Amino acid sequence: MIRSLLSPLVHLFYPHCCELCGTDLSRTDELLCMTCQDTLPATNFHLYTNNPVSGIFSGRLPVTQATAAYYYSQASGLQRLIHRFKYRQRKDIALWLGKQMGHMLQESAWAAAVDAIVPVPLNPRKEKERGYNQAAVLAAGIASVLNRPVLPQALVRSQYTSSQTRKNRISRWENVQTVFSADSCVNGRHVLLIDDVITTGATTEACGHSLLEAGAGVSICCLAYAYR
Repeated sequence: MIRSLLSPLVHLFYPHCCELCGTDLSRTDELLCMTCQDTLPATNFHLYTNNPVSGIFSGRLPVTQATAAYYYSQASGLQRLIHRFKYRQRKDIALWLGKQMGHMLQESAWAAAVDAIVPVPLNPRKEKERGYNQAAVLAAGIASVLNRPVLPQALVRSQYTSSQTRKNRISRWENVQTVFSADSCVNGRHVLLIDDVITTGATTEACGHSLLEAGAGVSICCLAYAYR
């Protein structure tokens, strides 16, 4: 009773604002207002076996399913959210987006077969600089919805690689093809590989090959698909 009376007062003096538009959120909203949530460009790729993300890996990596939750575009609300959780220490944003990914995956016919969730690793030096691995935080958000274990040590990134941002597909693959190794804990499991933004898929493909070599079945889910 007391809590219910105090809650509006707390909300008045410490307003909970939408991360994108600054609108004061209702007590039932989290991070974004409903209007801004509706503007996030969902792909619905998780509902279709043949989609642009699975097409990236066709003939390159034998995955069970591949999807991305949202389309990525420059200067969009989603880009602002990604920038904040990658470069401004906003883990809460990555966790919230991971939960949205989890809710989407619950709608699919294939996610129920996933045994465990594996984030794409950062090089330890880069993770130390950032303070966390954003893919691992996304994975934690997904896991909280799907009730699956996260295996953060299943993949190890053994080398520091240069940024992929300005590289073409071949250069990206050459940059990462030998830097990942997978632990035997994935053997016999269907794992869901998680990353933030997929463009050419080179990093995700390299991780997928390592998991397959360790005896895992692999599906892929990225936060955003950077279409060209």
